[in-house]
Formats: sequence, C-alpha cells, structure tokens
Amino acid sequence: MDMKTYLSLDATALAGLVKKGEVNPRELVELSFQRLDEVEPKLHAFTAERHEQALLDAENGRDGIFGGVPVALKNISQALAGQRLSAGSKLLADFRPERDSHFVARLKAAGLIPIGHTNTPEFGLKNISEPELFGPTHNPWNTDHSPGGSSGGAAAAVASGIVPVAGASDGGGSIRIPASFTGLFGLKPTRGRTPVGPGAGRQWQGASIDFALSRTVRDSAALLDVLQVVQPEAAFQTPLFPRKYTEQLGREFSEPLAIAFSLESPVGTLVSEDAKQAVLKTVRWLEGQGHRVEEQAPDIDGIQLMREYYLMNSGEMALLQKNLEKTFGRRLTEDDMEIESWLLATAGKRVSAADYSASLAAWDAAAAKMAEMHARFDFYITPATAHPAPEIGELSHSKESRTRLLQALDMARDTTDQQELIYAMFLPSLSYTPFTQLANLTGQPAMSLPLHVTEANLPIGVQVMAQKGEEHRLLQLAKQIEQSDLWIGQRGNPFFQ
Repeated sequence: MDMKTYLSLDATALAGLVKKGEVNPRELVELSFQRLDEVEPKLHAFTAERHEQALLDAENGRDGIFGGVPVALKNISQALAGQRLSAGSKLLADFRPERDSHFVARLKAAGLIPIGHTNTPEFGLKNISEPELFGPTHNPWNTDHSPGGSSGGAAAAVASGIVPVAGASDGGGSIRIPASFTGLFGLKPTRGRTPVGPGAGRQWQGASIDFALSRTVRDSAALLDVLQVVQPEAAFQTPLFPRKYTEQLGREFSEPLAIAFSLESPVGTLVSEDAKQAVLKTVRWLEGQGHRVEEQAPDIDGIQLMREYYLMNSGEMALLQKNLEKTFGRRLTEDDMEIESWLLATAGKRVSAADYSASLAAWDAAAAKMAEMHARFDFYITPATAHPAPEIGELSHSKESRTRLLQALDMARDTTDQQELIYAMFLPSLSYTPFTQLANLTGQPAMSLPLHVTEANLPIGVQVMAQKGEEHRLLQLAKQIEQSDLWIGQRGNPFFQ
C-alpha cells in the first residue's frame, strides 16, 4: 500500500483490507510511523511513540473488528502498561502505569495497535494543547493555530493522517472542540457508556468520558460498538444499546424530526458569524429534508452552570494535589503546576462539602431541564465552538499574567472571590468554546460535525445534542449529513492535498 492510499482510507476500510489479506498489519503500522515522521516536526502531536512494540503487536494484529489498524492514545486516563502517562504534568513526567486501562484493553481487543500517546494540556484542564512539559501542538489546517484541547494531539494525529482514529476524552468539550477546530467527527457518548477503569470511575464526577476522534461517522459507530460496556466497578453505568450502532447508519428516521437550535452563547459572549452560518445552513438543510426546526434554547442559566463546573474542577484539583503530595512525600508549590491547575487546587481547599454537593445538584437540575426539552425536541443544535481555532499562544498565560493571577489569589478573601478569579481566568478560553460543557454536566451524548470552513480556511463544527442513551440517533443523523454536500471533512486541509 502506498501513502496516498493509506491517507484516503478510514479505519473500517483498512481493517477490511487486512481481513482480505490485501495488506498486513505491519505495513499499516509502518505507514503510520512514516507519516508521523513526515508531519510530526510541524505538528508536535505526540508525547511518546512505541515503534518496536507496535511492530511486534502487528505480528498478531489481525483479530477484532479493527484488526491491524494503528491508533493513537491520549496522554491522560488511557493507560498502557509500562508506557509513560504524564497527563501533561511535569510532576508525572516519569509515571508509568502498571496495567492497561479498561478502555485501552478494549481498543486492543478490537485489534487496534497503539503507536503512542498524544499531547494534552496539564490534567486536561484547557481547550488548547500547550503544556509546559511538551510544548504546543499545531493544527494541520494552519500550523499557526491550535487544534484545540484537551484532545488536541489526538485531533492533530487524525487530521494529518498519522492514524485514522485516535483515543480522546471529553470533560467539557475536549472531543468536540478539537473536532470543530480540525474538521473531524467528534462524538461524546452518554455518561457511563465507555468507562475507563480501574480506579477512575468518577472522572470529574461523571462530566468526563473517554471515546475517540475519527474522520468518518462509521468509524465512530464501530468504535462505540466495541467500547460500550457495563463495567461492574464503574460509578456510572448506562444500559447497553441492544443493537449495533453501525446498523443504524443506513436507516431513515420513521417520521420528521423536531429540532431546536440556538445561535446565542449560553454565557453571553460573542459568537462569530462563521459559527452562526454553520448552524443556519445546517438548519436550512434539515428543513429541506422535511424536519421541523425551531429557534429555542433551554431555560438554563449558562453563566451559573459554568460557575458550578469550575467549582467541581476546584474540588477535583484539590484532591489531586492532596494525592500527589502523599505520593511524593512533600508539599507541592506553585512551581510544580501550571497556573490553572494551581489556582483551581488552591481554591478547592476552601470549597465546603455543602457547596460541592449544591454544585452537583445544579447539574441535576440542568439535566432535568434538558429532559423536558427533549420531550419536545429530538435534537438540540448549536455551534460546536463560537469561533475557529485560536492562534498558538493566544490563550496561554505569560509569566506576567501568571504573576498577576498569583497576586490576585493571595488577595482573594474568601471562596466567592477565588471562584470569581477562576471564572475570569478561564473567560478568554470560554469565549471560544461556551457551548460544549452543558452536555458534560447533564450526561447527554453530543457530537461535532465538520460542516463549515471560514474564508481563512479554518474549519468550524456544528454541535448536536440528544437525550441520554440516544447515540444511535445522533449517528443516524450524522451519517445522513455526511452523505450530503454539507459535509466538509478534510476538504481544504493542506495535509490531505
């Protein structure tokens, strides 16, 4: 197989050729590394590679639905025994897990061959992938721009053709944001659909869930077929979908859909004309298919919900800092963490148990509002991101801004002041991505579809949310749109020209 053919095929097609004996797994892994060597200097998508082990894995890589296909893993939560898993943190630069995570074990059982781990911001806290430990990952569409985060390395790996699919995770949009910024298909499943384990069942109290980024809908559908599981030790579980997701892709909806959409940022920030046009042309296409579309947003205070989200982040980071101090046998200092991690951890020490419980109750109230909305509407559509990808460094803090934030933290008198500081700290990045967090807090499935490219040749996605457990309907809709002229995919991406 030549490189042009490798780049043109998705994971499903590559696995089909392996099963027919027309290509062998070693060839695919070698092509993957050849492509990595070509583009990695421009993108910096990977934090670690496993050449020799991947080639050894390829010797027995024909079994499973994706037998012999190379895959990248995300450098957080997707543990591979003996391989470094730093979560983008210099504190964990040498951490090597003793066993595979459940998520990775299922990928390997499906025949996928991990070639390495991809870049992510420290502890997955940001919507860009520019950790101090590894430096920034660049967007294949324009290397002056970010591919987003926190699954930015995964997005760059898929959108440059290194691998056809990559492991990703989404705690506030970290699959859908990079999908929007790089012209990929990004599905965040229902809470509990794809637990990672062991010992990681409550990732951000259920806000975070692991899945993947892909170039085609059918690859994500097939991945969901092999990754959905009821894991007994998991904190959150959802009933298994009784059929195959891949079988849903060719089905028509039995009746016209009722669809709500909104163009307004839930936190009152600016939404670009490109983001609005992406939604409006999708809406017009849906109306042309006979569906009923209505402009309506849920009755949820988006700003307050984000405050509850950051409060949860604060508590989670305070616990992580406590555990790390126990591991290292010393007190951590502000020099051990990036500014976002340090401020959240410091503020989390002041969060009361009552406030933390009240925050989670607010998530449940939002989930109830969304359930009411989905009693009337099959889908809820918004921009996936409010703007196309930011430039590299645009959303990273300079030494001066870090100093100012630390000084402001010292002056913060109480929990309220600290939480206000955190909101202000994240507001510039939140302004780019205000739409995705809702689905994380309510536990709903949501996806980003690659349906628009700006005049500056940067992609921007459209988000679609559905009721819990209805990934099959999202995939059904995605497949129909994929077959239309709306679908941009990698058209225009210079790495695929």
